[in-house]
Amino acid sequence: MKKEFKVISELIENKSKALDVGCGDGDLMKYLFENKTKDIRGLEISKESVQNCLSKGLPVIEGNAENDLMQFPNHSFEYVILSQTLQAFLNPEKVIKELLRVGKKAIVTIPNFGHWKVRLKLLINGTMPLTENLPYEWHNTPNLHMCTIKDFFIFCEKRNIKIFKSLALNQDKISEINVKNLKYKNLMSDLGIFLIESK
Repeated sequence: MKKEFKVISELIENKSKALDVGCGDGDLMKYLFENKTKDIRGLEISKESVQNCLSKGLPVIEGNAENDLMQFPNHSFEYVILSQTLQAFLNPEKVIKELLRVGKKAIVTIPNFGHWKVRLKLLINGTMPLTENLPYEWHNTPNLHMCTIKDFFIFCEKRNIKIFKSLALNQDKISEINVKNLKYKNLMSDLGIFLIESK
């Protein structure tokens, strides 16, 4: 997680206004507050997680991103962050649209369901795979919409969303993703990190 936080932090300009959507217990918010910007807010659906954030002195609003992002004015933040949460929404497309309306830019990170270990475990075992990034069984997973790095590229291309920067995280190794190496990165990466904007 810390490596992902560092990558996200490097995509954000110093002292920018940022919103962390689905901020959980506020670990990423705290990291950004200490390393990048003091002007950060969180939006979180879980009452318990909201209380944890508040106990750390982090400004957070209780709410469901699918319904409550619409309450924020257009471009009210320089950056809106959605870290490993997109796959858990009922309507991820609606959430992406709202991220790009509320923020001038959005940073989206996704666990890569196209990783070779995931493919291999499904092929050999014939059951939904369990990995470090995907630790849930099929019946208790919060993941409703499985997505690969390649899926996200295609999604953005079809919807005229500009990808400023796309990075692959594989354990502790960070590398850039481009059209030429997309197939390989989709196979070898645990996580995709995207800096996006409406065209």
